[in-house]
Amino acid sequence: MNIKKIGLTALAASLVSVSAANAGSMSISGAASVGIGGYSSDTHNAGTSFTMGNQFTVSGGGELDNGLNVSLSYQLDNAAGVSGPFDDHSITISSDEIGTIKFSGHGGSSATSAMDATAAGDIWDGFDGSLGGVTGLAIGASGGTDNSIYYTAPSLMDGLTLNASYNPQGTGAESELGYAATYTGVEGLTLKYGIMDENTGVTGTSGDQTAWHIGYALGPVTLEATNNDWDLGTSTLDKETSSYEISYTVSDELSVAYGTESIDDGNTSTDAEFSALVVTYTAGGMTITGKMEEADNIAGGTASNQDFEYWFLGAAFAF
Repeated sequence: MNIKKIGLTALAASLVSVSAANAGSMSISGAASVGIGGYSSDTHNAGTSFTMGNQFTVSGGGELDNGLNVSLSYQLDNAAGVSGPFDDHSITISSDEIGTIKFSGHGGSSATSAMDATAAGDIWDGFDGSLGGVTGLAIGASGGTDNSIYYTAPSLMDGLTLNASYNPQGTGAESELGYAATYTGVEGLTLKYGIMDENTGVTGTSGDQTAWHIGYALGPVTLEATNNDWDLGTSTLDKETSSYEISYTVSDELSVAYGTESIDDGNTSTDAEFSALVVTYTAGGMTITGKMEEADNIAGGTASNQDFEYWFLGAAFAF
């Protein structure tokens, strides 16, 4: 679905105020998904659960008389939580001379969070809650998100992109700065590196995060590797994730991927290990995904009740 109107619609007027002389266009795009899946292990069987996602985003903008491009994005998501139905929202200002500045009221990115999803797709995130009485290891925050600023510099050379982020914080914690670079100047190759402050107002839980990503595509095969390292004031709180994935594009519609992840936690003697086999089929705005995941030592221990499997079958729709 794509609805466009020149000028301000009633909904757009409630989100942003501009003069009629500089009115732009707004559009609405939607997404929905349904899925089923289940966890199991030698000591635990959670049965089958149903999931559903639904949201739509109002976005658009225009060029001002001074040459600046200004755009607004506002997402409405029934699962947003404490903020009610309102979820990610931002204003972006850009030009060829100044680059791009994105102000995020909610759901923004930092220099590292923009690249710190693991190569295998954050498998760990499905096992970091309580499963069978065991609580899996979790990865810390990466700055950014609410009330943050993300900057992309104008192009300095072909294939090189420079970014910076600023996360102002209230009383008790210093603001967080981050810097990152992405290079795509060689065909098929992607290199990313970033560093971000982690400031909580407490020395033991503050420090920095570094992240890097390497990807190389050769024909239908893509290889990726990522690493994220949190170095905090208390060494037992340090965490490091390493991940690898190989994917094969069978056709324009069908792809297969296999990936692994590990979490090295400063407070445990054993790494948490994860792996996943994912098959994706896309046609006409619909994506069907099936996956099988395995997780060992999810809490950093070797007991058998820390090993799990997860299966999932779902469909996502873009309109």
